[in-house]
Amino acid sequence: MKNFRYSAEQFIPVTIEDVFAFFSKAENLEQITPPWLNFSIMTPLPIIMHRGTHISYRLKLHGIPITWHTEITEWEPPVRFVDRQLSGPYSLWVHEHSFQKKGTGTLMFDTIDYNFRAGIARPVINRIFVANRINNIFTYRRDKIRELLG
Repeated sequence: MKNFRYSAEQFIPVTIEDVFAFFSKAENLEQITPPWLNFSIMTPLPIIMHRGTHISYRLKLHGIPITWHTEITEWEPPVRFVDRQLSGPYSLWVHEHSFQKKGTGTLMFDTIDYNFRAGIARPVINRIFVANRINNIFTYRRDKIRELLG
């Protein structure tokens, strides 16, 4: 069963250390997640991020309440970290956040490998629903990061 991939990149006119510090605070995820997902962190704050950190979220997908549990599986300040879904709406969700110094700013890369249960219709469902939804979420996120970090 072939996985799907979503990739995005964004230039942020802030130092790599400051960008990584922003993403190191789990509570900032609420600020950059679209309001239509009704996203909230269930794990008590503050969360100390490191390899092995577990975080639980609550959100709504198409109005359906979902609990999502992730683990930070890689933690390499200030250049990258990876979160992996342990349970949630996908059969696979691995999100790599990587950061590269560029001049006085930072290039941020998001790479998500994902999959879901849908049998033979998976490619069609992905093309029509899932990939579009992920793209909309990350478009919102890009705009919000631009607003918050410049």
